[in-house]
Amino acid sequence: MTVQLNHTIVAANDREKTARFFTEILGLPEPEEFGPFLMVKPANEVTLDVMQRDGEIPAQHYAFMVDEAEFDEIFGRIKDRGVRHWADPGHNRPDTINTNDGGRGVYFEDPNGHNLEILTREYGSGN
Repeated sequence: MTVQLNHTIVAANDREKTARFFTEILGLPEPEEFGPFLMVKPANEVTLDVMQRDGEIPAQHYAFMVDEAEFDEIFGRIKDRGVRHWADPGHNRPDTINTNDGGRGVYFEDPNGHNLEILTREYGSGN
């Protein structure tokens, strides 16, 4: 078997709110409870296991590859909800998207300040 990422833990001050944010914004199935986690399941069999934490949560980065139609749908939900968004990971270019490598990408934050990204082309694929 080759090495594959199976899951990662997403720390959250409110696991229900965070899991729902992920599923609603990204258009994913309802989260599933497993022990202390609410598991969010993207299409590639990796789970985001949202776990309740108290106190300050260090921001993490989670990037999601999407097709053009999914980008339009997700970006529409981001704008409809008034979620702040940026074209870059440093949040220096607000209220716009990027067109890196001939695709589209945008960064936005979840309720805990995690830096989320959707992109339609892999980095370096436009060369």
